[in-house]
Amino acid sequence: MSHHRPTPLHSSNHAGTPALTQEELKALVGQEALRYVKPGDIIGVGTGSTVNHFINALGANEILCKSLKGAVSSSEATTVLLHKIGIPVLEASQVDRLSVYIDGADEIDHAGNMIKGGGAALTREKIVASLADTFICIADESKLVQTLGRFPLPVEIIPMACAQLIRRFKQIGGQAKLRLKGEQPLVTDNAQHILDVTSLQIKEPQAFESLISQWAGVVTVGVFAHQKATLCLLATSTGVKTLEFKSLGT
Repeated sequence: MSHHRPTPLHSSNHAGTPALTQEELKALVGQEALRYVKPGDIIGVGTGSTVNHFINALGANEILCKSLKGAVSSSEATTVLLHKIGIPVLEASQVDRLSVYIDGADEIDHAGNMIKGGGAALTREKIVASLADTFICIADESKLVQTLGRFPLPVEIIPMACAQLIRRFKQIGGQAKLRLKGEQPLVTDNAQHILDVTSLQIKEPQAFESLISQWAGVVTVGVFAHQKATLCLLATSTGVKTLEFKSLGT
């Protein structure tokens, strides 16, 4: 991993200058991500508040926006936003590869492993990420951690397996709860449910992802280690840092 010189902020913490809010930091990395989108590309676009800032920045760049051949979206919500800025949305089955996938993270460690799924789109996010040559994570510095697990781990599940999966997580020290929307279980875009698991310290993300993925009833675990980030654009109080990560097996 290498740390590049930060892109300076216009309102870095000089005397009398207020610190940027978290939303302003998200907007900053959303704008920075445009550097990795090339005219004529088909891109992958993730889900969440940071990604929404990227979509807004893309829409404001009319020349780049109009040049794109299309995008593959990770959620129905993102599809709506892409249509609003005039980008054709393609099905994953229509493309063989994507030049770049841009998405946020709930947590990212110093090797580029992530926890994702706070927005309930983890399965489609993992599918789209697997098509991309480059995975760019855009995040603010609050998301960078030494060890994954502080953020509740989302796991998309088949509903009938809920009780047994809660028991299995308990056996490895995790406390799993069904995610609700109001008083009913949240239903994903794939018509499944989500468990959020706390009390975990994920010290070997790739092995953990492989293990949980084999449990009966698990659709997708929100550890992204096999589809880890290629680089992270990290908004900090002093600017955007670019963190580059070694690929798997190197």
